[in-house]
Amino acid sequence: MVAPALRWTTRDLTAMPDDGGWKRYEIIDGELYVTCAPHIRHQDAGGNLQFELEFWSRQTKLGKPVSTPGVVLSPYDAVIPDLVWASNARLENGIDEAGHFIVAPELVVEVLSAGQQNVQRDTEVKLKLYSRYGVQDYWIVNWRLQTVEIYWRVAAQLERVATLGMGDVLTSPLLPGFEVAVAQVFE
Repeated sequence: MVAPALRWTTRDLTAMPDDGGWKRYEIIDGELYVTCAPHIRHQDAGGNLQFELEFWSRQTKLGKPVSTPGVVLSPYDAVIPDLVWASNARLENGIDEAGHFIVAPELVVEVLSAGQQNVQRDTEVKLKLYSRYGVQDYWIVNWRLQTVEIYWRVAAQLERVATLGMGDVLTSPLLPGFEVAVAQVFE
């Protein structure tokens, strides 16, 4: 007799120890992932993108960026992306009483952390998760290589459309008029 595989749920997250923010707990397809606090350069890249998205959002009033929000997509899928951007409609109707997204934000940004498991989680596991739940735009930021991989929703799934480097400009059909030099992301 084989015991059924353990599947973690969002309910289990409430029992996780509070370590003062040193660890991030996420569940993807019932599997628990634990990561440590990121490198300062990781935080710089995410913060720079948030600044640019915030500036654009204040001008357009179409939505807003949110740093490290809880995103609960099912009892078996709860993640904390580095940065998201959500339209006003999703902010109005897609947030639960605890302040977590219960619908996929339109844009999700993950900044890669060191380690093969972290890279694989963001480039494969989370890519599939975000694709499954309807994210429109997914940016994977690699502060070590100073690149941004861009995925857009094409035929109901996220597909890589570009890898941008230091001489490129980051834009999105989701965000009309938004543009930022990739070099600014890594300043």
